[in-house]
Amino acid sequence: MISREPIDPTRVRRIGDGSFAFIPHRFLQGGFLASLDPDQRSLYLFLVLAADRVGISFYGYDRICSVLELHLDAYITARNGLVDMELIAFDGRRFQVLSLPEAPSAPPAPLRSRQDLEEHDPATVRHLLCDALDGSR
Repeated sequence: MISREPIDPTRVRRIGDGSFAFIPHRFLQGGFLASLDPDQRSLYLFLVLAADRVGISFYGYDRICSVLELHLDAYITARNGLVDMELIAFDGRRFQVLSLPEAPSAPPAPLRSRQDLEEHDPATVRHLLCDALDGSR
């Protein structure tokens, strides 16, 4: 039988006076972690660490992008994805890490056709817009 005793009992984690960060075990076991892309995982972890006891944090996009080394487009995509999955709420100024929904959202359908890419892939949409703007000059 595997022991549940700490390997180093002098270094057991505790919620400190100035922090209340935690992620429920169901985040892993319930498939939420696997449903997120890397940018969404980074942003979610950041917001969990930054949140107070009710899940609120006030970090602005510029600071978040700097700390996580995300481009603005990637931040917006990650933030909107977390909102769509009902993992966070955002009112334009504040974030709230929400209690976990019953199950993770189903992953989006794969983009298989050129039309799918042109309508739903942010990189393709941006490329098309940049080409259109450059062509109009």
